[in-house]
Amino acid sequence: MNTIWNVPNQLTVARLVLSIFCFVFLAFDYYFVGLILFVIAAGTDWVDGYWARRYGQITQLGRILDPFADKIIICGTFIYLAAVPPTITGRSASEITAWMAVVVVARELLVTAIRSFFEEHGTDFSAKWAGKWKMLLQCLAVAASLARLWYYRYEDGYWDVVPPPWTTWSLRLVVWAAIVMTVYSGWGYVQTALRLVKR
Repeated sequence: MNTIWNVPNQLTVARLVLSIFCFVFLAFDYYFVGLILFVIAAGTDWVDGYWARRYGQITQLGRILDPFADKIIICGTFIYLAAVPPTITGRSASEITAWMAVVVVARELLVTAIRSFFEEHGTDFSAKWAGKWKMLLQCLAVAASLARLWYYRYEDGYWDVVPPPWTTWSLRLVVWAAIVMTVYSGWGYVQTALRLVKR
């Protein structure tokens, strides 16, 4: 029991709990609190991975629980940000649209299904570096979006202060980079799966 309930797994469970609290605050437009909780939750992903590798505490439970926690925090925040009302111009105030959230969720479901299939048949299907970069860019996109929504006070369908154009374009660039990497990393998993099937 002590081996299973080690520090990495405790951090993963903490990430799940923090994710729930983050979603609650986002539902009530408390973007600053949501930002802080998201940053802490995302930070535990790096810490638990480092700890597990450094001290040899990789467990089967952790291999299942860790990616599940990652998917909850990322998919959940993308969905909440996609639900932020549009600005007067009709664009999403968060710069994250519904179709982007669909792409993120679809990619995670697809990769999970592929990984489950191959690992059930005894084939290792660990995360690739493209997947790690994808996670980093997605976290940056969410954090930048939440920071912008909080700093310029987007409430009741209006900006309290109109954001300067550079914040819009920089956020848009990060969001699009995250979406492109999401698709690219997902396609990499599909290609790997096709090669394994041919063998």
